Amino acid sequence: MFDALARPAPTPDAVCDRVLTELLSHRPEDDVALLVARTRALHADRVACWELTSDPTVVARARRHASDQLAAWRLEEASFTTELMVSELVTNAIRYGRPPIRLRLIHQDATLICEVYDASGSTPHMRRARIYDEGGRGLLLVAQLSERWGTRHDRVGKTVWAEQSLAAG
Repeated sequence: MFDALARPAPTPDAVCDRVLTELLSHRPEDDVALLVARTRALHADRVACWELTSDPTVVARARRHASDQLAAWRLEEASFTTELMVSELVTNAIRYGRPPIRLRLIHQDATLICEVYDASGSTPHMRRARIYDEGGRGLLLVAQLSERWGTRHDRVGKTVWAEQSLAAG
């Protein structure tokens, strides 16, 4: 099977066909499901990562890191939105998560992804704050500013991510 996966193929469907041909000695009586995904590595200059302390004063530094990185990538027009998302995600990680906390920005083509990792396994949830509540709007704001967002769990901890489009217009 590893040989079937190691050889290049024009499409993921071709890889599936090759693996099934190699694994199955006869036509199965029931359906077979095989999931194949193609990944690509990003160049190191398209990913920026910072370790953050679990201190509310670090939020301003995280915004500055993001702003400086966007300037280096010549994406200044995305600074306002990105700084808001970074601020909300880092604040949530500090308030509700556990150290270590990491901020990562990924620039891929016309997409910018902001990720914040913390060691807590608790899943964040969006809630609607009442008019006089001082908090509770962070994830709602992230959801409105991003094309999509979500949570990815690891063996230890989770990453909350938000993706924004850099397309003109």
